[in-house]
Amino acid sequence: MKTILTNKHISIETRKRALQCYIEPVDVLMYGCEAWTISKQIQNKLEATEMWFLRRMLRIAWIAKKTNERVLNEANKRRSLVRTIRKRQATFLGQLIRRGKLEHLVTTGKFEGKRSRGRQREKIMDGLATWLAPGKVSDILAAVKDRDLWRDMITDTYKQGT
Repeated sequence: MKTILTNKHISIETRKRALQCYIEPVDVLMYGCEAWTISKQIQNKLEATEMWFLRRMLRIAWIAKKTNERVLNEANKRRSLVRTIRKRQATFLGQLIRRGKLEHLVTTGKFEGKRSRGRQREKIMDGLATWLAPGKVSDILAAVKDRDLWRDMITDTYKQGT
């Protein structure tokens, strides 16, 4: 793909579409992202990967002193990798919660047992609660039951770019 993505005779829009086709449908990069817990460190790595793709595509050397915002303006693109992953997670979570089986219990943390010692790990629900809206997990679980409301929430948040 390097020859296609770095070819200056192909328009930038075509190269961006080729990059998108390489990342998303085949799930080379985002395989299993629905089950990831995205911490701040992982989010930074994903954003760095996205910027690395763009810099390679635009043939910007790694020693060039161009900010990420400038590279994004050159490519006429917004960061979308983390938003796409969060959208997939929210869609998958909606399916799990509405299904109401064992996966629902595990995802919401309502299974019996003792909590482990130390700082508790971040859960998928916590990450989605901060992404969708600064609200409670219980509000999100209530919204999931109404499929249209849930779809609208996901779409609105995705369009806002948070």
